[in-house]
Amino acid sequence: GHLVESGGGLVQAGGSLRLSCAASGFTFDRHTIAWFRQAPGEEREGVSCVSPSDGNTQYADSVKGRFTISSDNAKNIVYLQMNSLQPEDTAVYYCAARRGTGYCPTQPKEYYGYYWGQGTQVTVSS
Repeated sequence: GHLVESGGGLVQAGGSLRLSCAASGFTFDRHTIAWFRQAPGEEREGVSCVSPSDGNTQYADSVKGRFTISSDNAKNIVYLQMNSLQPEDTAVYYCAARRGTGYCPTQPKEYYGYYWGQGTQVTVSS
C-alpha cells in the first residue's frame, strides 16, 4: 500500500487549508484512514480518522468544530479540511491506513505496521 499527502503550506492564523491523502495498493474501503500530526520535539498525535465503508469519523478535542475529515471512495482520497487554523496547529501532518472498518482509532500505535505517508508540512503564522 501507498499513501501520499498533499496540500500543506504556510497560512496565517484564522486561515484554512485542505489536506489530501491519496491511497493506492490496498482496498480502500476495508481500511480506516487517520490523520496525525507531529510538531518539533513533541509526540505524534491523532487528529482525526474516517472509516470510508460507513463514514464513521473521530476527532481530537483540539480540532473539533474546526477540522472536517471526508473520503472520496471513487478516487481513494481522504481529505482533511482545516479551518480557523492557529499557530499551535503547526506540525507535519501524516495520514495512515489500517485494516478494519467501523470504529476508527486515532492512537498512532494502532497504525504502526500498516501504511503511512511521508507527511506534509503545515505552518500557521500568528
